[in-house]
Amino acid sequence: MSSTSSRYREIIQLSVPIAGIQFAQVALTTVDLLMMGLLGLGAVAAGGLGLLLYNQLRTMGVGMVTGVGNLVAGAVGRAEKRGGSAAIDAQGREGIRDLVRASLLIATATGLVAGVLLVALGHALPILGQDAGVAAMARPIMLALAPGLVPMLWMNVLRQFAVGMRRPGSLLAVTLVSIGVNALLNAVFVYGWLGFPKLGLAGIGLSTTLVQLWTLAVYWRMVRRDAAMRDLLALDAWRARRETVMRIARMGTPIALTYGSEAAITSIASLFMGTFGPVALAASNVVNQLAYIVYQANIGLSHGTSILVSRALGRGERDEIGQIGVQALAISLALMSAIGLLYVLAPQTVLLPFLGERGDGAVLAVASTLLWFAIAHQIFKGSQNICVGLLRGLGNTKAGLVNTLIGYWLIGIPAMAFCAHATGWGAYGVWFGLCLGFGATSLLLWLRFTVELRRLAAAHAGGESVPAA
Repeated sequence: MSSTSSRYREIIQLSVPIAGIQFAQVALTTVDLLMMGLLGLGAVAAGGLGLLLYNQLRTMGVGMVTGVGNLVAGAVGRAEKRGGSAAIDAQGREGIRDLVRASLLIATATGLVAGVLLVALGHALPILGQDAGVAAMARPIMLALAPGLVPMLWMNVLRQFAVGMRRPGSLLAVTLVSIGVNALLNAVFVYGWLGFPKLGLAGIGLSTTLVQLWTLAVYWRMVRRDAAMRDLLALDAWRARRETVMRIARMGTPIALTYGSEAAITSIASLFMGTFGPVALAASNVVNQLAYIVYQANIGLSHGTSILVSRALGRGERDEIGQIGVQALAISLALMSAIGLLYVLAPQTVLLPFLGERGDGAVLAVASTLLWFAIAHQIFKGSQNICVGLLRGLGNTKAGLVNTLIGYWLIGIPAMAFCAHATGWGAYGVWFGLCLGFGATSLLLWLRFTVELRRLAAAHAGGESVPAA
């Protein structure tokens, strides 16, 4: 059994590289939002809405292949148990190759469908109650972002494969370079440098798509150079076994719907904010992007702990699982509280980079108040995502879906509508209801995780075999 300190180190060592990959992705849309601030309030409102819907579909697509990491980790754990060492036997190696093939096939299909949906959503914005001018400005950037969904999902398959092998690598250098490249391409396409036409918001979307392709190429090269992973990396997706494709799809669909519900409640909150005018929408977009950046650390913790749980389950080390969950939540709470303190002490410092050189006074005032809600938002949303990862590590993806549907759709969204309109709190009521939904979901998921732990303990005491993820 691992000691407390060594387990903390293991969680952090695995989670930090994963979070780094997440930051590489969110860096693209963050730079995009910063560039929109230079184009004015209308661009922040319209472009921010387009990015939000893009992230909604991106998140659901990632959910379809997220379970691959757990499946690979489980296969590795069982191979280690069979051989009594860290070596992966022939059966385990072929099983991992099969998982990679099938996940690449699913990623391709999912990315194509998501791209079509993003374009369709751009044309449906007026039906969803958005200002006609905002909708017209949002469509071009959504069209330019759509093609980048396929390479983004391919990169996530490689990421899950590497994470499942507990070799996620470091993308810090890639992250820093991608930020610079994206900013440069944004400027080139927005201002028409180097002879290119001035594309405005569409240029911002195009630059993000190009950087997605570049990030995929860099990460693929990194995986290929790793001797432990190179021989297991099977790219011939057309040879994927139907049973494996269905297995990943059955596991991934509840995860995608869970992630979709999580992203949807935020998207619906933005649509609610849009009904209070461009100022409220722009302020919400900025604060939501800040919270989204911070959230990547929790995603890293969620993935890292989920992989550790799957491996522990595969090795039969069930006593470790509860401690992994408690320690991951403790790390998240400490980090989110520290960042929340920064919001309280220096609100303008964190907001002004998204609002141009001087910032719009009205937007700044609303966003400064919303930062207080963002503190609770980050704590609750982070803890519920970690709980989803813990349940996924146990092979239970349906529980995450059921409890998020209750917390978001039966509690959160009605609370947003009630607090925004019935109480007269307006835009602030939307965020209060949003926090309430995440808080309720977090509590429900943790209770479910404790139930699963008791079930495992009872099965172990009775001599029953509990399958690993």
